[in-house]
Amino acid sequence: MDVNWRRLLPAQLGHELAVCTVSEGVGTFVLTFMGAAAICTDSYSGGQVGVIGIALAHGLTLAAIVSALGHVSGAHVNPAVTLGALFVRVIDLSQALAYIGAQLAGALIAGLMLTATFGADVWHPVHLGAPVLGPGVEVGTGVLLEMVLTFVLVFVILQMAANGRAPRHVHGLVIGATMAAAILVGGPLTGAALNPARALGPAFAAGYWTAHYVYWLGPLLGGVLASVLYGYLNSGESMSVSGARR
Repeated sequence: MDVNWRRLLPAQLGHELAVCTVSEGVGTFVLTFMGAAAICTDSYSGGQVGVIGIALAHGLTLAAIVSALGHVSGAHVNPAVTLGALFVRVIDLSQALAYIGAQLAGALIAGLMLTATFGADVWHPVHLGAPVLGPGVEVGTGVLLEMVLTFVLVFVILQMAANGRAPRHVHGLVIGATMAAAILVGGPLTGAALNPARALGPAFAAGYWTAHYVYWLGPLLGGVLASVLYGYLNSGESMSVSGARR
C-alpha cells in the first residue's frame, strides 16, 4: 500500500495514519519480544543460543517484519529510522510523532509480556534482554558504537527503501542481514540495541536503567547522520513522500 500523503483527504489521512500507526506498534512489539526473548532463552539454556543465535533472532525477525509490514507503514519499528525518514522528508512531523509513540507503546507491551513468559530467575540475570554495556566499556564508547552501528543500519534502510530503486523483494533480507551483522559486532560490547524502543521495553519491565541514555543518544545521532549522508548522495533526486516507505 503506497500512500501519497499529500493527496489524501483529511478523513482518508486519518484512516491511513491509524493503519500505519498500528502497523508500527505491532512490528515493534514483535521485534522487541523476539529479540529480548532470544536473550532470555540463552539465559534459560545456559548459553546455548549464543551471540550468533541472538543476532539471527533479531535479524530474521526484522527481515520478516519488513517483508510483512513494509508495504503498510514502511516497517520502521525504530525511532532512529523514523527520525532519519523525517529528516529526508519521507514522512512529516505528525506522522513521525505517531510512529514513535506507537513504537514505544509496542515495545513497552512486549517488555511486560516477557515478564509473563519467563520466570524472574531466568530474566533477572540478563535484565529481561535489556541492552547493557560490556565489562570495561565506557559510556562514551557505548554511545559511539551505538551511533556507528545505527548509522550503518539506517543508511542501508534509506538506500534500500526511501529512493524506491532497490527491488522490494530483497528489502527484508538485506535489512535483516545488516541488523544481524551489527549485533555480531556490537552485541558483546553494548548489546547492540540500535533502537531506543527495543531498549526501552525490557528496561522498563525489568526496572533496569543503567546507562539507558546510551541507547537513545547513540541510535538517534546515528539515524540523523545516516539521513544527512543519504540526502547528500541522493541530492537532486526526487524522494518519496510515501508514509509506506522508509
